[in-house]
Amino acid sequence: MVWREAPPLKLFVHAGAWLPLAWLLWAYTTDQLTANPIQTATQYAGRFAITLLVLSLACTPLHTLFRWRTVLSVRRALGLYAFMYAVGHLYLLVGLDYGFALDALWADFSNKLYIYAGMTVLLILLLLTTTSFQWWMRRLGKNWKRLHRLVYAANVLAVIHYAWAQKGDIFSLRGNILAPLLYGGLVALLLVLRLPRVRKVAGGAGDLLRRRMAARRGAEDRQS
Repeated sequence: MVWREAPPLKLFVHAGAWLPLAWLLWAYTTDQLTANPIQTATQYAGRFAITLLVLSLACTPLHTLFRWRTVLSVRRALGLYAFMYAVGHLYLLVGLDYGFALDALWADFSNKLYIYAGMTVLLILLLLTTTSFQWWMRRLGKNWKRLHRLVYAANVLAVIHYAWAQKGDIFSLRGNILAPLLYGGLVALLLVLRLPRVRKVAGGAGDLLRRRMAARRGAEDRQS
């Protein structure tokens, strides 16, 4: 697709996905990060991965509520960028922080459940990325949609990974838990909006609201 012919939303998504990486590289090379730049960069990449993953989950509910078809065209791109930042998150930890010393990495993290949750998310995203092309859609047929429903599990596990990785206790509401709670609440809402009955009601409410707004604009135009 020629860039000048792309819808503004697509341009915004692509620019929005690459700019944080550009800023991170600039900040890292110019010593603009914290006293522990690798850890900061690792956490930054992880947060952006989960943000993009949640945004990809939001595309269908946004279409349901607002009949915004263009948003469906960026769903795949958001998922691919989420995978890119998740891989970057892993590389920064394993490659830069531990220098690919897998024995030391295993000794430090083998008993931490959030590592297993994060690796499961990465494996799901790898599977979904690999099968996101048209060839796989044709080959898998109806099973393609069933397979890509794993994105629901990926979102839930990503929130769990994020919550467990924070220095806090989400069950006693102590520590650094605000961001995981916000992500968790948003994912829960987006999943509820995908339930068939809720989706039907939400779509009907959105259609009714749009008709009323159109009627109001029509009345205002006639009065003017």
